[in-house]
Amino acid sequence: MISAIFMDMIDYFQEDIKRINHALKVHSFARLIGEKELISSPDKHHMMSIIELTAILHDIGIKISEEKYGSPSGKYQEIEGPDIARGIMKKNQTEENVMDRVCFIIGNHHTYGKIDRLDFQIIVEADFLVNIHEDELPEISISRLKEKHFRTETGNKLVDSLYLRPWQ
Repeated sequence: MISAIFMDMIDYFQEDIKRINHALKVHSFARLIGEKELISSPDKHHMMSIIELTAILHDIGIKISEEKYGSPSGKYQEIEGPDIARGIMKKNQTEENVMDRVCFIIGNHHTYGKIDRLDFQIIVEADFLVNIHEDELPEISISRLKEKHFRTETGNKLVDSLYLRPWQ
């Protein structure tokens, strides 16, 4: 199912390689953080499905946001993304409870006050890890992001080792 949804996301974005690569990178970080943070969770398989699907589809609303509103703004992505994501997941026979959770996170993934569980936290951290690099943020901004938004041990380690490197 994950591979099929990856392919549907790629087909949806067509030639928009930047958006496709962004989703691939967020998925990789989310999977890494999820695997490390959920290592002893009895619900690991279910949670990883939610994390992986959300990572792949988290920005799926950006294309229609640009067409409809002339903006890729997070608030528009949150409005438009869940319905598109649900359509892709339904096509791939995703369980209803998984679809509901994925759509909740997609519909709020730029509204950090709504983070309510570890799966949502992991998506936010993975997205930030990619955006830090893509947006070429300065170290002071990275430090502030880390302090304000990173909660997992793995996410914090990744920020330090990739971007802050306190040993240098």
